[in-house]
Amino acid sequence: MSAQLLPTYGDSRTATTGWQFLKINPDAHASGVSESYIATVNDAGSVYWNPAGLTQLDTNKYHFIISHTDYVAGTNQEFAAIIYRTGDNTLIGASVQYFNAGEMNVTTEFMPQGTGQTFRATDMGIGITLARELTDQFSFGITAKYVREDIATVHNQNIVFDFGFQYDIGIANTRFAVGLQSFGFNTSPSGEIAAENLYDSVIITDFTEIAVPTVFRLGFAWDAIRNEKNILTTSAQLNHPTDNNETYSIGIEYGWKKIFFARTGYTFSTDFPSYPSIGFGIQLKRYFGTVKLDYGFNYQNTLGTINRIGLGFTL
Repeated sequence: MSAQLLPTYGDSRTATTGWQFLKINPDAHASGVSESYIATVNDAGSVYWNPAGLTQLDTNKYHFIISHTDYVAGTNQEFAAIIYRTGDNTLIGASVQYFNAGEMNVTTEFMPQGTGQTFRATDMGIGITLARELTDQFSFGITAKYVREDIATVHNQNIVFDFGFQYDIGIANTRFAVGLQSFGFNTSPSGEIAAENLYDSVIITDFTEIAVPTVFRLGFAWDAIRNEKNILTTSAQLNHPTDNNETYSIGIEYGWKKIFFARTGYTFSTDFPSYPSIGFGIQLKRYFGTVKLDYGFNYQNTLGTINRIGLGFTL
């Protein structure tokens, strides 16, 4: 009775939402600092982390990013975004995120080794973003995203929203940011699937409503060193998901002449033990704009290695 009447604040709420691909970071830059990134994001990857970060892009008109995530258990994720600067203070963008779990064997209670059939599980999100700088210190952004999950012959679709703002405190190169990711309503899957029991096969067409995995993030960043040659940025972030325990991340990034970047970070209070993340970046200015290459590496004791690589350029 106590468990039913009183909410268990602080306890794990794992497996209480769907759309889990929305929580898989597609950005190699963020991966290098263990995803402690919401307050420092300043490239096209902002469309995923904090849409307000788009206002920190340079003055070029077009910004592009493509990235690949070699995820655990043979799965992978692709991400791409394009940003257009419509004026001095306003930017719009479009993005696509695609997660592929590959082909898997159909198993049942009576045939646990497989029935000889296979199925696929894929997820997709398509977003439209608006970001605006209101003052020299404050900016905000919003993303509307169409998301779809397909598992065998069952699919689910929804509309979710991301909100975020960044604030330059104006003291000692410090910044503050808040973000709300994947805010939306519950939806029910559609389709049909056959389930076998002791007597016959039953066609299931009625499914339980699925909630979205909303995440609230609070971040702070400080440039401990900032001059023409060296930049050393430290960041800290609180992540509060609706379907799991809170986690805390810290990150460090060193940049030399805004060309070479080295990164590391660590996330505390996770379900799986892990090592500190590492990453690097190279940014080159060309006659047409800027080219940027990022790589991020994570290792978790239970799940194994996760590699991310991203390419960005501006025109």
